[in-house]
Amino acid sequence: MRRKWVFIVPAAIIGMVLFTAIGGVIIQQLWNWLMPALFSLRTVTFWQAIGLLALSRILVGGFGLGSHRSYSRRRMAQRWERMTPEERERFREGMRGRCGFDPSAGESKGDVVS
Repeated sequence: MRRKWVFIVPAAIIGMVLFTAIGGVIIQQLWNWLMPALFSLRTVTFWQAIGLLALSRILVGGFGLGSHRSYSRRRMAQRWERMTPEERERFREGMRGRCGFDPSAGESKGDVVS
């Protein structure tokens, strides 16, 4: 078991460094190709592109410390399984009302909009 870690840890470190370097080059090339022409922005260096990659990961992707979405889906699936058919229908109706799919909130189905 210990021998596996001898190979896995260096490979993981090399993979992260390689991913960061390739990502930085891709971000730099895309930025320098599109942004100056479209928005009259300045070009960025490789290290600025790495910073943009890190910033976008933080803002959009989170920190990667766990799969919050899959946890939420599992939890909702468990709750759904425990609901009675009446509770499920009440939940659906509540979601329809909140999300704007309730026909009584707007016009009825028979109304013609001109």
